[in-house]
Amino acid sequence: MASAPSASPLFLREPELRRGLELLYFGQSHITRAIDRGLAKQGLGRAHHRALYFIARKPDMTVSELLSLLAITKQSLGRVLNELSDRGLVEARPGERDRRQRLLRLTAAGSELEGQLFDALREKLSAAYVRAGQHAVGGFWAVLEGLIPEDERYRVEGLRARD
Repeated sequence: MASAPSASPLFLREPELRRGLELLYFGQSHITRAIDRGLAKQGLGRAHHRALYFIARKPDMTVSELLSLLAITKQSLGRVLNELSDRGLVEARPGERDRRQRLLRLTAAGSELEGQLFDALREKLSAAYVRAGQHAVGGFWAVLEGLIPEDERYRVEGLRARD
């Protein structure tokens, strides 16, 4: 296992911050490319994947919760959900207490596709975690959590509650 270079004690200087941004950019780019082929085979894009992923993480999520998580326009989400629904990947049912709510859930086909996409991501992320080592993973999570404003961290916690 190759060891990653350690951060400079001056880790808040511009070169160190730029290196972090570059690593985030390239890492995110490569991890999303791991699923692009699978999405393209289905004629779907990354917005579809994000919706599938979060619906899988929290079945019976409301449309407004998903809208908040994805931080996209209602119109964009509507297009994504309509396409996923038309393809039989997502189903919506009315809420139990509020019938106006639409609760989202993956169909069996949606779960299968989301699982295939996650497997491709798992492969990339697992390899990177193994290479970095257990202690680095915790530090990586701490940095990423630090990027999320405190008043929005409940969203991440709500997803982790399922684990």
